[in-house]
Amino acid sequence: MAEYLSISTLTKYLKAKFDRDPYLERVFVTGEVSGFRQRPSHQYFKLKDAGAVISATMWAGNFNKLKFQLEDGMKVNAIGRVELYAPGGSYAIIIEELIPDGIGALAVKFEQLKQKLTAEGLFSENFKQTLPQFSRKVGVITSPSGAVIRDIITTIDRRFPLTEILLFPTKVQGDGAAEEIATNIRAANAQGDLDLLIVGRGGGSIEDLWCFNEEVVVRAIFESKLPVISSVGHETDVTLADFVADRRAATPTAAAELATPNTKTDLLGWTAERQNRLYQSLSRLIKQKSERLEKAAQSVVFRQPERLYDGHKQRVDELTGRLSALTEKKRLAASHQFGILAQRLIPAFQKSVEQKKNRVLQASQALLLLDVSKIKARGFAIVRDEQNKILKSVSQVKTGDTLAIELEDGVIKANAN
Repeated sequence: MAEYLSISTLTKYLKAKFDRDPYLERVFVTGEVSGFRQRPSHQYFKLKDAGAVISATMWAGNFNKLKFQLEDGMKVNAIGRVELYAPGGSYAIIIEELIPDGIGALAVKFEQLKQKLTAEGLFSENFKQTLPQFSRKVGVITSPSGAVIRDIITTIDRRFPLTEILLFPTKVQGDGAAEEIATNIRAANAQGDLDLLIVGRGGGSIEDLWCFNEEVVVRAIFESKLPVISSVGHETDVTLADFVADRRAATPTAAAELATPNTKTDLLGWTAERQNRLYQSLSRLIKQKSERLEKAAQSVVFRQPERLYDGHKQRVDELTGRLSALTEKKRLAASHQFGILAQRLIPAFQKSVEQKKNRVLQASQALLLLDVSKIKARGFAIVRDEQNKILKSVSQVKTGDTLAIELEDGVIKANAN
């Protein structure tokens, strides 16, 4: 009699077969990504070809190591293991590595970032700055020990030795290089006395040059207020820094030539250009002034200059007449007011004088009445005691007191009884 198995038992048996099969422990498959929608952590999608479809799972740790942006419909080479998911009865490939089919991951990442930044307009010619014809001071962002800085110094000294070079020692390969390049680009802009910036390094593989493809570097070059010359790798090497820079130089020597003038040829050309521009500017100015002078000479003011001040003379006469009339009017008004005031003040003053005169006369008469000599002449006497005090009453005198009786012509001493 047949023995029936539970679904769980059968699935466990199949899973054990899958796990023990050496051909399924590590598989290499090629297929097209289908149903991909990036999730916050682990990724779930499918791989398919013309004849079959297989579910695919990629854990977050492996997905975050990808050097390109995974997209739906992309053809890829996947490395992983096949597992059976017992609860669902389905199998899937657990992807450990993923590589774009036909081209490298870095090349895919390069194209993806290029498309993104192109859409933002970072490579547009509208944002390109003009290089200065004469640079007094040039900043160079590169390795201090490479051939790049030596070639730049040699070329600038040969072509235009008046130009000063300021080196920003920078790591140009490996971990942290992109951030250091971007930081030094910003530092060069903050320097304040630079006219131009050269960013570059020597040749190498795409991995060696990759820091110049990083978005942080591209944006730092785009935001630079200083014009930037990119000189990265050899002539055949192309980086995103080359696209965003104001000018690209195939070699460090070419970058130094772009940064400086040819001493004799460029200076003579510059002088001739400035001379011609000055001559044309002065010619235009002289012509304009001559036309203005000719127009002014034909004006009424120059042909009949007296008309220039006729109106002013009339105005002066009018103001003079008005001033005279006003002055006379004010004088008459003041005279009238003074007469009225005098008519009021004189009688009052005379009355006051008369009153004061009467008061003086009355005071004089009072003083005459009070004059002691006048009193004694009329037969009166003044009696004083021994202390020379005037006595006014009998009660002030005692028997035996010596008194002085003052008459008009002398003093009599007497004793009181």
